[in-house]
Amino acid sequence: MVTTDTTQLNRECNSWRENLRSYRNELGQLRDQLTEMARNQKDKEVLTEVEHYHNQFYIQQINIHDLKQAIKTHDRKLQLETGLSENHLTSDIFSEHEQLHQQYQDLEHTITELRQDFTNFRSRS
Repeated sequence: MVTTDTTQLNRECNSWRENLRSYRNELGQLRDQLTEMARNQKDKEVLTEVEHYHNQFYIQQINIHDLKQAIKTHDRKLQLETGLSENHLTSDIFSEHEQLHQQYQDLEHTITELRQDFTNFRSRS
């Protein structure tokens, strides 16, 4: 058994989910900018990149949704275990929390790179 502050873990889960909501909204705005850019575009190379970014925004929104759901499920497990064992978490729950944290950081990195790449694309087009 691993003893830890479950309140801190719950706060981390809530923070991750809130940040993921912000990323989802940001990707929606970037997608709207992309759509506006593509409206009168005739250059085939630019349109190929437009399609690439459109697909990436869609894929990352799915990834955000999936991770948010996994975090929500994990947070419920945390609350349930806390109620059953008075702040004593199993090593499995703690391990799952660490894995979700790593997935969250990886997704953050991916979104940051995508945002930077798209910004560069917009400035070139």
